[in-house]
Amino acid sequence: MRGITALRLFEPEVAVPLLMARLDDPEFIIRSQAAMGLGYKQSSAAFNALMQVLEQEPDPNVRAEAANSLSLYGDAALPHLVQMFWRDRDWLIRLSILAALGEMNCADELFEVCYYGLADDDLIVRETAIAHLAFLVDTDYEQAALKQLLALTEVEDWQLRRMVALALGQFPDQQAQTALAQLRQDEDYRVVAATLEALLSQS
Repeated sequence: MRGITALRLFEPEVAVPLLMARLDDPEFIIRSQAAMGLGYKQSSAAFNALMQVLEQEPDPNVRAEAANSLSLYGDAALPHLVQMFWRDRDWLIRLSILAALGEMNCADELFEVCYYGLADDDLIVRETAIAHLAFLVDTDYEQAALKQLLALTEVEDWQLRRMVALALGQFPDQQAQTALAQLRQDEDYRVVAATLEALLSQS
């Protein structure tokens, strides 16, 4: 661990081969730290190594770290991250990819993963997809994102309705205001509280 940390002082030409050598370490925390390092010590070899981790690494924690690192390569990583979201159904991987795309200027890809994340089996992934739809305000996907949120105002799970209320608070559209007025009458006090929080954030 100390050796990996010390590599931050070296150029990619030196650091990348040493980091790659640790991707087969028996300890997952070492593999995870090596994957993290390959995001900061960038090279074509490091990029390819991260791709290999995403495809072959058995531990989801390490794959999630590799996805985070891959996102640091910018546009070149986008198609691979979207493909990974489709292929890898582990909740941690999907959360990592949603978070990474939320930090990038990639409305097309973000809407795509949010749209399919809404149908995920895992509640946390669905919540996160809802939250990230709010990142699409002021993009070409604003109305498409709003449409998805409006369709979820009466979803069964209160956690999802709560997240819908918070997300709708980011939209200036009158339809969002009407939906928030509806959610203010929700049967669950936690949804009502989130609705009030969303309305206060707009004032």
